[in-house]
Amino acid sequence: MDDRNLALDVMRGMTVALMIVVNTPGNGATTFAPLLHAKWHGFTPTDVVFPTFMFVVGCALAITLPKYQDDGAFLRKVIVRTAIIFLLGYLMYWFPFIHPTEAGWAFNPIGETRIFGVLQRIALGYGLGAIIIRYGKERGAIIFSVVALLGYWAVLSYWGDYSLGGNAVLTLDRFLMGNAHLYHGEGVAFDPEGILSTLPAVVNTLAGYFAGRFLIERGSNYETIAKLMMAGALSIAVALGWNPVFPVNKKIWTSSFVLLTVGIDLLALPVLVYLLEIKRARWWTYPFEVFGRNTLFVYLVSEVGVTLLYTFRIGDRPAYQAIYWGVFRPIAGGPVGSLLFALSWTAICWLVGYGLDRRGIYIRV
Repeated sequence: MDDRNLALDVMRGMTVALMIVVNTPGNGATTFAPLLHAKWHGFTPTDVVFPTFMFVVGCALAITLPKYQDDGAFLRKVIVRTAIIFLLGYLMYWFPFIHPTEAGWAFNPIGETRIFGVLQRIALGYGLGAIIIRYGKERGAIIFSVVALLGYWAVLSYWGDYSLGGNAVLTLDRFLMGNAHLYHGEGVAFDPEGILSTLPAVVNTLAGYFAGRFLIERGSNYETIAKLMMAGALSIAVALGWNPVFPVNKKIWTSSFVLLTVGIDLLALPVLVYLLEIKRARWWTYPFEVFGRNTLFVYLVSEVGVTLLYTFRIGDRPAYQAIYWGVFRPIAGGPVGSLLFALSWTAICWLVGYGLDRRGIYIRV
């Protein structure tokens, strides 16, 4: 495994670790503020996690795309991989396919299963990003990015507003899928990984591709690191300048949000390259390498495990809540206990990844 793959594994692993921590608080009501998403407009450290994963997918494309000389083999790989990841995301939301009722267990109706979500967006970001780069080349990717960011701004400005109930993302999703297939965690039917907002999210993937290509072509040196960081600073500056008229908003994935998160990633990636490739400071990386080598599987384990903990009960509570209130809350109180629960679950998921890594098992699609 070369150094660039190491930096990529570490960045991917750090992202997955933080994703599990923020997704599994013992009690959301007592979670430390930086580990919560912004309620609507605005930004918290947690909001950078998902777009960073999209960015890392793009970095990986810079390494893997040149390997495909034949268009047929390329399309088969991209279409099959996109479909499998999308289907896994869908099945994850449908799982465990049954739910308890007073009369026993009942089947979860497929007509009420969420269609889009985190893995589905990753799948589409990978698939669309790969096809755009393959057939549009870098010029086509740049044109798509500009049109997507500006066009998305125009669509959201013209059709509706930037509110939770009045945005064009929700309008299109309701028209095509209906409320039953949307996420309901916002208090109303609304999907933060909706159809329309997937377009600007693809730009995060394309930005990762350009960063990866730049590193491959220019090499890991101080000039490369400096240029990536300058690009990151410029992206953040544009995002902050855009924010007053098109607010930074993760849940509708605004164009200013894209530029802000791309900018942060363009600052973070060269820091990792500097530490791992120039300073050779690698003593701390293995825990994140474990997450980075079986990313998809570990993420699925984390989400499916939580679903099971909510499905089965201990006493009159779901097992998830019973463990928090019975173990972590008494030990450490509200916010700290909530964090310890999340860290403990992350450690359990890490042990699964560690067991696979020790056996040389790497589950990929």
